[in-house]
This record gives sequence, C-alpha cells and structure tokens, in this order.
Amino acid sequence: MRDRTVSMKQWLSWMEWLDRWGYITAGLSLLVLGMLIFAHSWYVFVLSTAGKTTLLGAGLKLLNDLLLVIILLELFRTVVRFLQTEILALEPYLAVGIIACTRRILTASAELAHLPEVTDNQFNRYLMDVGVNVGVIMVLVVAVFLVRQRPEKQLAPISAQLDRPPAT
Repeated sequence: MRDRTVSMKQWLSWMEWLDRWGYITAGLSLLVLGMLIFAHSWYVFVLSTAGKTTLLGAGLKLLNDLLLVIILLELFRTVVRFLQTEILALEPYLAVGIIACTRRILTASAELAHLPEVTDNQFNRYLMDVGVNVGVIMVLVVAVFLVRQRPEKQLAPISAQLDRPPAT
C-alpha cells in the first residue's frame, strides 16, 4: 500500500509539472500573439491612412484590434497570476467579457456605418445586437461589484493540498 501511495504522489507530481508548463507555454503564446497583433494593427493602420481608407474606418479597425490585444494581455496576466498563487481568480474573466462586449459593439457600429444603405431589418438586428451586449456588460459589471464585495477566503495552493492526508 505504501508503494502505491508513493507511486501516486510521483504521478501527481509529474502531472502538476506538465500542467505548470502547459500554463507557461499558453501564457507565452498569448503574450507573443498579442504583440504580433499589436504591431500588425499599427502597420495596417499606417498603410490604410496613407491609402484610400478614411481615418475613421482605419481608426475603428485599429481600436477593435487594440481591444483584442488588451483581452490577450488580460488573459496572459491571469495565467501569470495563477502560476504565482495557484489560485484562479474570477474577476479577470469578467473584465475580458466586458472588453469583448465593448469590442463587439464597436465592430457592429463600424459595420453598420460602412454599409451603403441600411435596411430596417439590418438596423433592427444592429439594435438587438447592441442591446444584448449592453445587457451582458451590465450583468458583468454587477458581477465584478459582487466579487469585490465578498470577503477574501485564504485558499491553500494546490501543491499544499496534495501533501495533506485524506480526510477520514
């Protein structure tokens, strides 16, 4: 029985090491992707403003891309925080949801503004899309407020929980 417990702890230790490296590689990927999108977005913006695209259209596209970069950086920061504390926080995901909905509202507005003619059906779809996203933003803001109001619980890191004997 003792050998089995030692063997299980070795497997769990190996799996925890792989898990940590999975988070590290995912986090680095988010960071690199964010930097590449950032650089490409500015490159496209500069080319667009020098070409035939209006400043407003190019600016909205750049803003949309920059909000995507902020989402990627927020996810990267969440991964780093998890690696430091081994506690997965809820609030960064709520912030990502708020940014994503804001990004969608801006994108929908830009799409509607660039149509040569807007039908009633397209306008109603736009209003529904914006309304749903505003509703989601409001729910997420309330969720952030509630998360910040709750008392902090001190949770032990996962590695400390693995060393505890099972409850009887």
